[in-house]
Amino acid sequence: MEYSPILLFVFNRPEHVHRTITALQQNTLAAESVLYIYSDGARSDEQKESVDEVRRYIHSINGFKEIHIIERKENWGLARNIIDGVTTRVKEYGRVIVLEDDLITAPYFLQFMNDALETYKDEDKVGHIQGCDFTQDSSLPDTFLIKWTGSWGWATWERAWKHFNPDGKALLEELEKRNLTKTFDFNGKYGFTRMLRRQIEGKNNSWAIRWNASLFLKDVLSLNVGKSLVQNEGFDGSGTNCGGGGLYDSILWMKPLPVVKISPIEENISARKAFEKYYYRTNCFWAKTIRRIKRTLKGDFGA
Repeated sequence: MEYSPILLFVFNRPEHVHRTITALQQNTLAAESVLYIYSDGARSDEQKESVDEVRRYIHSINGFKEIHIIERKENWGLARNIIDGVTTRVKEYGRVIVLEDDLITAPYFLQFMNDALETYKDEDKVGHIQGCDFTQDSSLPDTFLIKWTGSWGWATWERAWKHFNPDGKALLEELEKRNLTKTFDFNGKYGFTRMLRRQIEGKNNSWAIRWNASLFLKDVLSLNVGKSLVQNEGFDGSGTNCGGGGLYDSILWMKPLPVVKISPIEENISARKAFEKYYYRTNCFWAKTIRRIKRTLKGDFGA
């Protein structure tokens, strides 16, 4: 079996990159996997030293079947990097596994992702695999299908990536035309539509919200895990898009997670309700107010 290539996107956080690589090297299929590392360029002279440090490190790593390093001469930003990297490699290999530089993987992450990519390769109604669970909801099964795509340790196929529409405005117009915004927002419990609107306005540059909307509008499902194989360490204020902490903590599942093909291929409504419950619990008015008070007490007076 030919294993899927891994695409890793890095920038200017050498300590995060080191931890991500170390965990990935400990995966059971690391030595049989091809790794592509996309290193973004600095946005300013102040960032150049840390970007160079990351590049020195990634040129020293081993433990994979092949390692290919793509160094951007300019700052592309995460969205452009991921869209270009996924588009290029998925055409070449037919499937990809995607990671960012603040994700810690469990030892059987690559095994699970490759098993899932193979198991669902001919299922057009499944277009995404998500290896991270942050709900910590014990009612979730080991794997389930849902109309929602997470971006922390994921995989897809060329047939599914063809659905990706980078035009956020067109996606929003279709969601509104078909009266799907409330459903897209987990019954109004989380502002994914607002996130898409902010992307259109240039207030964020999220590729992930556009990928989420693209598959949602095509009625294409994601295979998700109820036991997390990925942990996001980026909520320490070091990243461009992540701050705060605690909301998306996950506990790594350190054992193999079997992939048993789900039948019929349809959304797990109980899982969707579990996500709706999670988003209500963490994003309702009182939850946000309590977090704001706690931050203030710690001396954090940011927005």
